This record gives sequence, structure tokens and C-alpha cells, in this order.
Amino acid sequence: MNIPNLLSVESLKLISSVNGKTLVDNVSYNLCAGEVLAMVGESGSGKTLAARAILGLLPPGIAPSEGRILMNGEDLLQVNSARMRAMRGAQIGMVFQEPMMSLNPAVRIGIQMAEGLRLHTQLTAAQIEARCLEILERVRIRDPKRCLMAYPHEFSGGMRQRIMLASVMLLKPRLLIADEPTTALDTLSQGEVLDLMTELAREEGTAVLLITHNLGLVARYAQRAVVMNKGVLVETGDVKQVLYSPVNSYTRKLIEALPRRGPVLTDSGVKTPLIEARNLSVSYRDNKPGWWRKGRVRKVLDSVNLTVHEGETVAVVGGSGSGKTTLGRAMLRLIASSGGGVFFRGHSIDGNNAKQFRLACQLVFQDPYSSLNPRQRIGDIVAEPLKLVRNISKQEASQRVIQTLQDVGLDGLALRFPHELSGGQRQRVAIARAIVRRPAFIVADEPVSALDMSVQAQVLALFQSLQKAYGFACLFISHDLAAVEQVSDRVVVMESGRIVEQGSRDTVFDQPQHAYTRALLAATPAL
Repeated sequence: MNIPNLLSVESLKLISSVNGKTLVDNVSYNLCAGEVLAMVGESGSGKTLAARAILGLLPPGIAPSEGRILMNGEDLLQVNSARMRAMRGAQIGMVFQEPMMSLNPAVRIGIQMAEGLRLHTQLTAAQIEARCLEILERVRIRDPKRCLMAYPHEFSGGMRQRIMLASVMLLKPRLLIADEPTTALDTLSQGEVLDLMTELAREEGTAVLLITHNLGLVARYAQRAVVMNKGVLVETGDVKQVLYSPVNSYTRKLIEALPRRGPVLTDSGVKTPLIEARNLSVSYRDNKPGWWRKGRVRKVLDSVNLTVHEGETVAVVGGSGSGKTTLGRAMLRLIASSGGGVFFRGHSIDGNNAKQFRLACQLVFQDPYSSLNPRQRIGDIVAEPLKLVRNISKQEASQRVIQTLQDVGLDGLALRFPHELSGGQRQRVAIARAIVRRPAFIVADEPVSALDMSVQAQVLALFQSLQKAYGFACLFISHDLAAVEQVSDRVVVMESGRIVEQGSRDTVFDQPQHAYTRALLAATPAL
């Protein structure tokens, strides 16, 4: 039986009115009710632009010049603004990539959730509240009534994305556009959010357009896939055909870029311990003390013991809030510990050797755009750590910067500013800044979580080659188990501030002992 198309995009072409450049060219695809269609491609391939054209939410200066977008036979490119406003939310919903950016930080959750129902239905205030509580329970928010009175910043990223999904599905739209809905989420939250999304869509017969660069998610959740490259649709078809028998060379390139398990490069049994955390604990008080009461003390790290050897890569994995980032920052002494200590080359870090320890350590941040000074040129950013190196001349420092930029594949870009580089190039700048002083120990905090597959593969390969060349040890913090499997020698699994399992990479991945480790591995989508 042929199911009629809910959405038909025909020969869509988007151009820039500023310079006349074609951004999306001749894109055509169909989507049926209850179907999940994945749109994949690298950053800049035109995925989000093509999806935003459906809702009429293109950025200023970009407009459709050709084609049609038919929803139930109605051309969305020809409807007036009043008709489009009536369709947004009621018939077409969208879950954005970063919920903190799409939820108003100054407005309570309940008010934001009720907005769509107030605009598109005739329900009373009591009925709207009941519907909001029902959908929040449906997406497994523990205390729905408290949630309605709370603000977005009071929730984790996974919780905010659930709230965003609940807000969109309240109106039971016929089409749901999900634009990278799980990029910033850990593996468990990612699986929970997508399971909920597909479950709700299936119950309501909602069609889903899933925009992602994660091919594992495509294999798990989608029935058909569309592959885009530089604004052009290069391949489309059944998911199994696209992923396992790709016709286009670009699709094959994306699949080949998936992380794969590499050889173990070090033998930690014969290496000298470089840095150790001994019974390391970090606590803080909740931020709601009063005149008559103290805030509740919460342990973020609870008596953690961890050793990293010279030249070794130790990966720390776990869900959001498990203490991964806190552990990395506490080992660098960037946050104060409430118990235990950190030892560098066998010595406690105190006033006598704290400076030498600080000079021997570096941190690669998760988001390079917010950690790079937008007013400094790339060469100046990379050169800044050398200001603390004694007995190095300006000429030697300049040569070191040039060599480091060559090492990370940014030769000739020293005079550019961060905004002139792509996301992958900015992450290379962050890595260059970390290695320019030839540190002994680097903490890499989610260094590839925001990158698409091909750029991620380049950065991971770069990181491994630099480690081989300069021999630094690395604490690799990540929720991406595929990336961990490629680069790590040992794996540490954290839950609720404690280490629940650790061992060699192969042992943890092939013979996990703890139930939490098995849950993480089961939630990881893979081809």
C-alpha cells in the first residue's frame, strides 16, 4: 500500500541575496507520516538551511529562488506570514540543537510550555496546565509541578532537551524537525531523548526529519537517509543501502571517518607514574542557604584514586554530572579539593613545586570558540603560553609557533582571527596552544564532541600523532565512546563522583564488569 507523502521538497534552491551565491541547490526528497528521515552531512553542507526553509526561518539575506515545499499539497514557500505562523508549532514543530539557546532563561518553564497551547487552542488555563504536567511525566521529568515553576538553568542539558521535546510535542505536530538534538548530550541522555522522540512520534503518527552528523544514530533510528554535501543532495535511499552499500564517494568518506579501535600504544605496567590523584574529593554547598540554615554539602568527587603514566592516554567516560570534568580540573588544581591530594612525579603539589607543575600541564577546552580570544590573531593565541617560558628569545618563540602551527595543519593562518576559521580549525588552534610549551600532561575535555565525523577523525588522528611525537600524557574526557575506543590506552568509568570501573581499553570495552559500563556501551549507537 502506498502511503501518501506528508512533505515533498521539490528542486529547492536557496541563494544569498548579498552576493548571489547558491547555498542549497536542487534538493528534492519526500517524507511520509510516521517515518523518520535522516539528513546527514558535514558542517556547512546545507542541512539546517534546507530544514529551516520548511518553517520559513531562513537567516536574513538568504531566500529560496526555485522549487516548492509541499505539505499536504500546500506550497509553504507561497503562504503568507499569518498562515506560516499558524502552522509553526501546530503542524510543524522543531527541536533545536542547543535547548539553552532556544529556551528563554528569564521565563519559567511552565509559561514557555503553555505559549503554544494558548496561541493554537481554546483550552482553559487549568486544561493547559494538566496537558503540560501529562507530557512532562511522559518524558520522565521526576517532579513535573516543580518543573513548571523552575527556570531552564536549573536543569541539565539532557533535562532541558526533554523539556524542549515535551513543549514541541504538546501540540501533536504532523511534522517534527530535530536539528542535531543530541550533539551536546552524553551517551545515556542521547539514547533516552531519541527513544522518547521516536516513541512520541510513533504514537501520534508524526513524521520526523532528523538532522545529524552521527551515522550511528541514523542506523538506529531512521528508515531512510538523505546525504548532503556543499548544498547538493548527493545520495538518498533506504538507510541500509546508504550506510552499507553507499554509491557516492562522499558518503563512503563519511563512513570511513567513523572512529575505529586502534592499537594500544603504551604499556602502563612499565611506565613511571606522572600524575596521581589519591583519595581526591571535591565538595560544594548548594546555592540556597539562608540566615537560619546552611546550604547542603554535595560531593562531586568522592575519594577518587587515579594514576596517569608518562606517554599514556587515560579516557574518563560517564554521563553528565558524573564528575568527569571536575576530576580533570581538580587534577590540574584549577578547582580546590576538599580531601585527598594530587601528586606530580611522586611529589605532593605544594608551594615549592606548584609553579613547575603548572608549567608542565595544559588544558584543551570543549568549546574552542569561547576559549579563544576573539580579538587576538591565531599566532598570538598560540604564542601566549611561551611568555611563561624562561630563556627563550623572541626569535625562538616565533619559530616554535610556526612549527606548532605546521604540526596541527594550520600553516599560513597565523594572522587570522578565530571567527575566520571553521570549528575543526579552531579546535586545532586550541590543541596548538596546549602543546606549544611541550607539556608533560594534557587534559582534553570533550575535544571533539561538537565536530562532525570527518573533522572529528582528523582531530583525533592529529592528537595521536602529536602525542607520539612529543610524548605527553593525556586525560581524555569524553562521552563519545567511539572516540575513546580509538585513542585510549586505559578507560576509567565514572558514576556519581566515583570510579565504578577501570582497566585497559580492550578489557573495559570487551568484558565490562559493572552494570553502568554495560549500560553506556549498550546506549552507544554504532553501525
